[in-house]
Amino acid sequence: MVELNFLGHGPATPVSGIGPRKPLGTCLIDLGVITPAQLDHALKLQERQNAPLGEILVGEHMVSRSDVLLALGQQHGLQIADLENTPPPADLCALRPMQFWLTYNAIPWLRVGPVLLVATAYPDRFDEIRSGLADCAQTVLPVLAAPDDIDQAIARHYAKPLAEAAETRAPLSQSCRSWTASSRLLPTLLALSALVGLGLQPNVGLSLLFWAAVSTLILFLILRLAGLISYLFPKKAEKPGGLLAQHRLPCVSILVPLHKEREIAGALIQRLKRLTYPKALLDVILVLEEHDDVTRSALAQTTLPSWIRTLEVPDLGNLTTKPRAMNYALDFCRGEILGVWDAEDAPLPDQIETVVEQFVRAPDDVVCLQGVLDYYNPRTNWRSRCFTIEYSGWFRVILPGIARLGLVVPLGGTTFFFRRDKLLELGGWDAHNVTEDADLGVRLSRAGYRTEIVNTATYEEANFRAWPWVKQRSRWLKGFMVTYLVHMRSPLALLRDLGLWRFLGVQAFFLGTVGQFLLAPVLWVFWLTFLGMTNPFEAVLAPQILHACVYLFLTAEAANILVGGLGVVAGGRRFLLPWVPTMALYYPLGVAAAYKALWELAVRPFFWDKTQHGQASEEAQPDEAAISRAGLHPASAGS
Repeated sequence: MVELNFLGHGPATPVSGIGPRKPLGTCLIDLGVITPAQLDHALKLQERQNAPLGEILVGEHMVSRSDVLLALGQQHGLQIADLENTPPPADLCALRPMQFWLTYNAIPWLRVGPVLLVATAYPDRFDEIRSGLADCAQTVLPVLAAPDDIDQAIARHYAKPLAEAAETRAPLSQSCRSWTASSRLLPTLLALSALVGLGLQPNVGLSLLFWAAVSTLILFLILRLAGLISYLFPKKAEKPGGLLAQHRLPCVSILVPLHKEREIAGALIQRLKRLTYPKALLDVILVLEEHDDVTRSALAQTTLPSWIRTLEVPDLGNLTTKPRAMNYALDFCRGEILGVWDAEDAPLPDQIETVVEQFVRAPDDVVCLQGVLDYYNPRTNWRSRCFTIEYSGWFRVILPGIARLGLVVPLGGTTFFFRRDKLLELGGWDAHNVTEDADLGVRLSRAGYRTEIVNTATYEEANFRAWPWVKQRSRWLKGFMVTYLVHMRSPLALLRDLGLWRFLGVQAFFLGTVGQFLLAPVLWVFWLTFLGMTNPFEAVLAPQILHACVYLFLTAEAANILVGGLGVVAGGRRFLLPWVPTMALYYPLGVAAAYKALWELAVRPFFWDKTQHGQASEEAQPDEAAISRAGLHPASAGS
């Protein structure tokens, strides 16, 4: 047996030995940190949880991570590496590409004579690392380090390549990162020239505006009606129960991107602590920007549980977006399933269990589950009521219907969960797209995968102030414009990837959504007729067409009222029903947002107009379990 004590880091301990090792639990008992009864309890939990014994003991608050590290060192006869005070040298890291160290959660620490010491958190798996370093001239031996310490060492050494990779993960053919100022100049000039030309031919201009406005209205109306009908008449499918009990629970990583969240940090941790999923299987990563002293200071005043960690994204370059931050964190996730929550989110306590169970019974082509988004402050003011009605109609009625029809599901920015290997296969998020969620929904469909709606809700803060609402909505609309233009670079390729049905769904959603806001003033002109005023379209349109438009508008408003009413009932918010008819007064502010988005598309396509959270108090949430039992949640009927 060989003993080494390099640079005085810890006691001289054997790095390898012969004979059976003590089990980790026995080592912890010998150290006096757990009792035999606690060990028995942890071993029973391990029968259901796909987690190392040490993680279970830490998650159940029986031991600390340092206790487990010390016991692992005793069990394997390994030294503990001090990666912070003695960081890995560059020449050793260069022995293998960055991805090798990320894959094995390992980092070369020291070279001492003929011996190369590699820090690992999982000594049982070290044979794979040793095999990967077989061509090294040194004898490769393990030393121990905590997984978080290894991650930090990798992040420090590879800060620049990791940051560059985060910006370029998505395939160039399906990304907007190639848009430069010069490449945007010609399309902008052509659009302005077209507007000038239409202004010189007013009758032609009025006709084109009219048909564009009506066409986008019809597109979006068809999409809403299709989703509504599918919602009202779902296919009855028997779903086997108890499947989750037959499987060992997987590890689930959750990314929570934060940026200048002074008000929200403490409340966020309290909300996450409500989760009932086994803590040994939870890997929650709070993703911060390196320059974000505001959030860092707020988190410094909060004690983080063992299953929540922070990760800082290097401040390299001019791009600071949520998808870039998530791309950076993607390689550091440990879960088989990866989810995303926003800073102000309050997920249902059993959300992870619900997600895991649906993944267990979902077909292999279902790689993403989208949860329901709702708001926890609907009573703040009229705008928050309308925002809640809008989201209830979309996430509880239309989106489940769209998913059942097999159309492309434009993901929400939070509460969606991915099979992590498939997300890596797709190239993560487009770091330059300000609605990376909707874009990812299109890209996964183009790759032949599907999204289902999962019957669980997350409650957010409704943006109830006028200008912040405009800023948020303009970012969404700009992102929809970007996403549509990116994927319509080659319409035939998009049609081939999606098929006709889903291709038409993409047209209806993106053209319908953006067109309705941009061209809403054209439709408002028609109401002049009811006020006895002259309608400028009377000069270019036949009376029959004008009369037909009135019926079309009334049908669209009736559909909106029906969707909104069904949505608030499905969400257990019946007190909002009297406010549903006022939604016609809620959307006009979106016109300002649409033209702000159009301007930014030309001059600042990658600018992320951040929404400030923490401005409203959290109200009582509906009982989602009771809602589902009462049959008001057709999302549970299958997707």
